[in-house]
Amino acid sequence: MAEQTPGTDAPTSSTPAVTVPDRPALEGLEEKLSAKWRRDGTYAFDENTTREQVYSIDTPPPTASGSLHVGHMFSYTQTDVLARYQRMTGKNVFYPMGWDDNGLPTERRVQNYYGVRCDPTKPYIPDYTPPEKPAKNQRDWDVVSRKNFIELCEELAVEDEKVFEDLFSRLGLSVDWSMTYRTIDDTSRAVSQRAFLRNLDSGDAYMAEAPTLWDVTFRTAVAQAELEDREVPGAYHRIPFFTASGDQVIIETTRPELLPSCSALVAHPDDERYQPLFGQTVTSPLFEVPVEVRAHGLANPEKGSGIAMVCTFGDLTDVTWWRELELPTRTVVGRDGRFQAEVPEWITSEAGRAQYAALSGKTVFSAKETVVSALTEAGLLDGEPKKITHAVNFYEKGDKPLEVISSRQWYIRNGGRDADRREKLIARGRQVNWHPEFMRSRYENWVGGLNGDWLVSRQRFFGVPIPVWYAVDSAGDPDYERPILPADDQLPVDPVAEPAPGFDESQRNVPGGFTGDPDVLDTWATSSLTPQIVGRWSRDEDFFATVFPFDLRPQGHDIIRTWLFSTVVRGESLNDSVPWNHTALSGWILDPDRKKMSKSKGNVVVPTDVLDEYGSDAVRYWAASAKLGADTAYEVAQMKIGRRLAIKLLNASKFVLNLGASVDTVVKSADAAAVITNPLDRALMVRLYETIRQSTRAFEGYDYARALNVTESFFWQFTDDYVELVKDRAYGGHGSPEQASALATLATTLDGLLRLLAPFQPFATDEVWGWWRSGSVHRAPWPGLNEELTGVEAASSGATADVLAAVALALGGIRKAKSEAKVKQRTEVVSAVVTAPESRLGSLRGGLADLKAAGNVRDLTLSAGAPGADTEVTVSEVELAAPEASEAPAG
Repeated sequence: MAEQTPGTDAPTSSTPAVTVPDRPALEGLEEKLSAKWRRDGTYAFDENTTREQVYSIDTPPPTASGSLHVGHMFSYTQTDVLARYQRMTGKNVFYPMGWDDNGLPTERRVQNYYGVRCDPTKPYIPDYTPPEKPAKNQRDWDVVSRKNFIELCEELAVEDEKVFEDLFSRLGLSVDWSMTYRTIDDTSRAVSQRAFLRNLDSGDAYMAEAPTLWDVTFRTAVAQAELEDREVPGAYHRIPFFTASGDQVIIETTRPELLPSCSALVAHPDDERYQPLFGQTVTSPLFEVPVEVRAHGLANPEKGSGIAMVCTFGDLTDVTWWRELELPTRTVVGRDGRFQAEVPEWITSEAGRAQYAALSGKTVFSAKETVVSALTEAGLLDGEPKKITHAVNFYEKGDKPLEVISSRQWYIRNGGRDADRREKLIARGRQVNWHPEFMRSRYENWVGGLNGDWLVSRQRFFGVPIPVWYAVDSAGDPDYERPILPADDQLPVDPVAEPAPGFDESQRNVPGGFTGDPDVLDTWATSSLTPQIVGRWSRDEDFFATVFPFDLRPQGHDIIRTWLFSTVVRGESLNDSVPWNHTALSGWILDPDRKKMSKSKGNVVVPTDVLDEYGSDAVRYWAASAKLGADTAYEVAQMKIGRRLAIKLLNASKFVLNLGASVDTVVKSADAAAVITNPLDRALMVRLYETIRQSTRAFEGYDYARALNVTESFFWQFTDDYVELVKDRAYGGHGSPEQASALATLATTLDGLLRLLAPFQPFATDEVWGWWRSGSVHRAPWPGLNEELTGVEAASSGATADVLAAVALALGGIRKAKSEAKVKQRTEVVSAVVTAPESRLGSLRGGLADLKAAGNVRDLTLSAGAPGADTEVTVSEVELAAPEASEAPAG
């Protein structure tokens, strides 16, 4: 027996009965239909499939530990609209949902919620129960192992994710809820570690001791993609260095506290002022350390005094100079953001050592005050500091400027140090179809501007552990050159909590034993693997082949440099492929002042409030009205329009079905189209055909906003013009053939409109579908498919849409005349004249009978306008019947 597609009306012994409620309403539809869709498996993915049949979506996993905001509704609706369209075109849509519970936001939430802190060195406690209430003082919080901490995360995540799932279900996301994952669950941790180990084996991952951007608050390394420039106040200090002859060489710096870490002065090789000094030694003030004057092309002769102090490290330019000029490393700031306690060995004079002792243990801010004070007392400041505002690097989640320290870290090659790899990743980006296309330049600009590989290790407690141990030599030092790696079937592992292969726990951190890598992987190192995680890479290769490369990656344009780029890096290194064929990039939500909505700014809107007030279909309408990539204002007015559209769809559908439209009268074939004979009906079929074709083209170009606009325009023409014009004929006032033509047109148009609007307003459309059709509209075929267009195309062949347009203008003129006369619309028109260009009179004649019936016109004269006159259809010389005595004037 052949299968019947759910949502279609397969031949049965009886036509589905038309059951229309007395008072259709949007209230209650979301709960009712969401439950029905889950119960019926409306959006279930069929794993018995081929790659050609599948449309796979690499859904962004939201941070479930974060707050819900209106932006979630905006971007996820845009993805869902595309998913629904693809499903209706016959695709087997793979649309899973993940939860990003790996990273700092979750770590903070679990700490604060339970009152616990993570210490990876602590032993695991089976059946651990956190305090009923967290202690007020963090010093009194429970300290637990990483494994215990992850268990608490998963416990709390279940509750957080339920809130998100409820929101997304209410919003109508057509996700297959049987396919969910967490970025910190066992599977995701194993995939992330396996990918890292394969990168390590291929040489794409490596460890290096190098200058590292460091957040002193979170005490972790930070990658280039996580940087954020912020304007902060500062000051230029003019400070002298001294030549052997006692001459001064003035430098200008915003970081005088780094004088003890100075390793050279640098000027441009063409700067004649300093050319005599190149290769010479000068002495630093206060600390009396000799440093060499060097030449480098990055030095700017126009900036400050033209000669710069190189410290290790003040900023990333210092790193470049240090590396390319092979300067000594003189680090004074530690991982805690404080000056190291011991006086550095390169400060040898008694006065210099005394000056450094005054800085020992101080924060960078306090050290700056101390150095400036000492320079002032010694008369070593040339003039007053010049106040400025300048851009400084911050960690995107931090609140203090980043430092640059030297540390041992893990990296993944991303083209930052390899021109060939960089060009290859740019080429991969060009294999992806970008929506909108101009966003590709952001990707290429980011890749082209990289200055280092991707730093993936983090000095945090919670995350995916780096799956590496090191042997400890007889002196107690780790052997970083020959890491100990786990077998694949051991994954996931936690080297801090589990012994290295071939060792037992008693040998941890002792000579001749082992030590575990204490770091975790950057959260993006796992999030970059969402196609591999949800696609079952390395666990079920047959399944992976049916979904990969994915068809679509939807995401925000602000994380192109992080999530999108890092996923391309992993797809290239692990699969020699792009991870997806299309990317759809949503814009930001802006408040009324055109500022991005964010929790930190305090201008977010709680989505449940909006859904309660306007309903999901209304909110979806607002979200789908915005083009991809466009930053969009939060507009209640748009939601009101969307709600009006949904209500009108219910009421107009009720009216059409009560007129007598049914499944049997929907035109599906060229032969069946012969019943549509009236020129006005055929004109509507032309408009329906055009709307379906335009909407389909828009969807194929990922321009869902255009598809909505085209469909909505036609919907209002259908309800406000056509339905009003054909009421009398649909009731049988013009004979059976004319009634049959009208009913077939009404049914065919309602059928098409429900399917055209289904991706945008899933609740109202499926509610109406259930009144007269079997199954769900969301499993019905898209009306633009060739076999679905046959009947509409035949009914519109040779017809002109102008019949409807011209007649609607005439009806509007008649109604206007009645309104101006302050009489009711049912008042009879004894006579009137409709004037139009000669070319449009034929259109008016085609709908004349319907026009007279709808306007209650006894005698209507058509008149050709003068050549060259206004092309509009106008109504004049309207004579109204005297109102009946019992009829009060319209007011």
